Amino acid sequence: MNKFFIFALSLTFCIANGNSQPKKPEASTINNIIIKEVIITGKVIDKETQKPLEYATIAFFSKKENKIVTGGITDINGVFSILVKTGIYDISIEYIAFKTQRILNKKVTVNENIGLFSLEIDAESLAEIEVIAERTTVEIKLDKKIYNVGKDLTVSGGTVSDVLDNVPSVSVDVEGNIALRGNDNVRILINGKPSGLVGLNTTDVLKQLPAESIEKVEVITSPSARYEAEGTAGILNIILRRSKLQGLNGAITANGGYPNTAGISGNINYRTGDINFFNTTSYNYRESPGYSYNFTRYKNTGNFLDEKNNWLSRGNGITSNIGLEWYVNETSSITTSLVYSDRSGDNESVNVLTQYDSNFDLTGQTIREKPELTENKTIQYALNYTKNFKTSGHKLSFDFQYEDTDQNRSEFVNQDGIDTEIAFTPEEESKILIQTDYVLPIGENQQFEFGFRGDYSDTTTDYSVEIFNQNLDNFELDTNLSNLFNFKMYLNSVYSQYGSKINKFSYLLGLRLENTQITIDQPTSGDFEKKNFTGLFPTVNLNYEISDTENVTLGYNRRLSRPRGFYLNPFPSRSSLTNIFQGNPDLDPSYSSNFDLGYLKRFGKFTLSSSMYYQHTIQEDEWVSIDTGNTVIINGETLPVIQRTPVNVGTNDRYGFEFNLNYAPSKKWRINSDFNFFKSITKGEFNGINLDANNITWSMRINNKYTLPGDIDWQTSLRYRGPREDAQNKRRGNFSSRMALSKDLFKEKASIAFNINDVLNSNRFQGDVDSETFFSTREIRFRGVRNYNLSFTYRFNQKKKTQRGKRGNGDFDFEG
Repeated sequence: MNKFFIFALSLTFCIANGNSQPKKPEASTINNIIIKEVIITGKVIDKETQKPLEYATIAFFSKKENKIVTGGITDINGVFSILVKTGIYDISIEYIAFKTQRILNKKVTVNENIGLFSLEIDAESLAEIEVIAERTTVEIKLDKKIYNVGKDLTVSGGTVSDVLDNVPSVSVDVEGNIALRGNDNVRILINGKPSGLVGLNTTDVLKQLPAESIEKVEVITSPSARYEAEGTAGILNIILRRSKLQGLNGAITANGGYPNTAGISGNINYRTGDINFFNTTSYNYRESPGYSYNFTRYKNTGNFLDEKNNWLSRGNGITSNIGLEWYVNETSSITTSLVYSDRSGDNESVNVLTQYDSNFDLTGQTIREKPELTENKTIQYALNYTKNFKTSGHKLSFDFQYEDTDQNRSEFVNQDGIDTEIAFTPEEESKILIQTDYVLPIGENQQFEFGFRGDYSDTTTDYSVEIFNQNLDNFELDTNLSNLFNFKMYLNSVYSQYGSKINKFSYLLGLRLENTQITIDQPTSGDFEKKNFTGLFPTVNLNYEISDTENVTLGYNRRLSRPRGFYLNPFPSRSSLTNIFQGNPDLDPSYSSNFDLGYLKRFGKFTLSSSMYYQHTIQEDEWVSIDTGNTVIINGETLPVIQRTPVNVGTNDRYGFEFNLNYAPSKKWRINSDFNFFKSITKGEFNGINLDANNITWSMRINNKYTLPGDIDWQTSLRYRGPREDAQNKRRGNFSSRMALSKDLFKEKASIAFNINDVLNSNRFQGDVDSETFFSTREIRFRGVRNYNLSFTYRFNQKKKTQRGKRGNGDFDFEG
């Protein structure tokens, strides 16, 4: 905290004095003692570059008064000149991300030049500097990898989804679904906590948040006991940007593109003394044309159904995160924040359903138009109290968070020119989070930790469908389709963990206890059900440092996947007459045991990070497509209704290997790549249907960045996802590509970037569904055309800077 106080004090002093020469020294008398003012001068430079350091802070600490009494900052030449009363002081010379120098018990009696100070880079504090990094860097911890998001050109002006799709081990498919190592059962957190921003619809929300709002992404494939046990694949923790610089600073980004896309986002931070104010606000508008194609052959009749769906979705929204940090004293701080999000959109879709008999002769056609309107508002209050004790790392923290989300969806169906159906889906969700953590260091290399967490959520979905009655010439409520669904999930958990480091060997052992209470209440049908389950979730994380550039890690954890309300609601959707989605109230949690063996090696200009992993899951849940036995009459033909629903099928074993290789042949050229290979074996059945599956798949990504003449950065990203297969579904391979150009302007205070997403127009989902009664071929493209985007960023009191110093290489870190 002293650093920020010093800077604020110095800045105030400099402003008051025109930031030039100090005023003429004066003398005063206190208790008949003459107190004289003198001028202390000096210079501060970067030891490595020998260049002056502007805005370095100099502070004078009076032991007599037990506080900092004055200070100043260096000018553009690294020179300082400070008016000081005579006395004895401890003088500190500081600059962000550099090691502090001190002069102790300095007697100040006359005007004096105290010399030249050459400051060295402080690698440990470098991560705290608020700059726009030139490249994404990686820190390896005992239980996770931290990707500090750098100047990634291909996502400039993009969204959080775009950023995640560029993070190693993470993939985002054409539907916007996020997977970790090919497993989509991943838990998404924001700033270490569940957030209303990713509440009811994770996919839509992550497309709303701007890429520039992210500081780093934590990929946690082997979570310690501190983290909740939810998510069999692991956890993705998105850390939003918050400046740590003193004074006033910020940045603003504006972007526009094709298809019609526009947005503006900004962050501002003001830090002075014991108070830090921060705000990030963004607004964007986005149009996304898309299409889906479904061609089905019914095995019992030999008839065919051709279904084409084209849509144009438009969305706009504003998201703002405003907060205040108050450093109560040297050891305590309180942070309070408010997140507000207001999003709306519409989707115009046209579904053309064409029917053929077994000889492929046309038997009928139906055109179904379905405009859809959505509104989503989220408000979140958060409070954090942190107490740091005298011993480094000894800490107590308390968090309280309350969220309220309202989502309304209206669907209107017009079939063959006639209004036939209206559906309304208002949904309300409230959440309360209470969490406390206590960390106690024991000696220099040991640490004990324990904590409590309570998550309490209530969701109400009121789904009503009105069908047009031609005889009465009005809409009537369909009580067979309409329903009220109340869903409650209350989670209480406690954990404890212990870590130690013995020479080059480190370990972190933990145990977490979680109790989950689920209530399913359907007043419409009279169904009421409660579920209560308790589980123990041990974690083991080991690390051995072979050398400064090489280390090996081993992790084990037990995790689970709880069914959410959307998966449990038994009432069917109405997106299609012949293909429906329906939840399963009998769905049980899935439990997995996970092992991860990692290896990191730096050699020359190469960095290799690799791991082998194994996961065994019981009560595995998968999506199955079944013939409901129900039928619908379209153009005089009776067609079966196909239902897609989640079920517990049995067990799943996943064996995998991944590696990330980074190569920097020169300062102007960098290449990074990652490869993931895994085998998935599923054994199980549902309603007598054998769902055994054995599948091998892989994915790879190459990212190349090169600086062209004129300091123009050129970046290209290529990605391929291999084919996948289970008992009923086959997904074909998928290739996507991105390219971007960027140029810094105005002495690196601004940047302009142009990027193209899906250069070859190849990013689409294609697959087959083969069941006992039908065979279907599908194709979906959520971004129907190639995307172009132009963005401009301007920074004030923030500098784009190449990060230097030692990178994280598996150094022992209990914090996880």
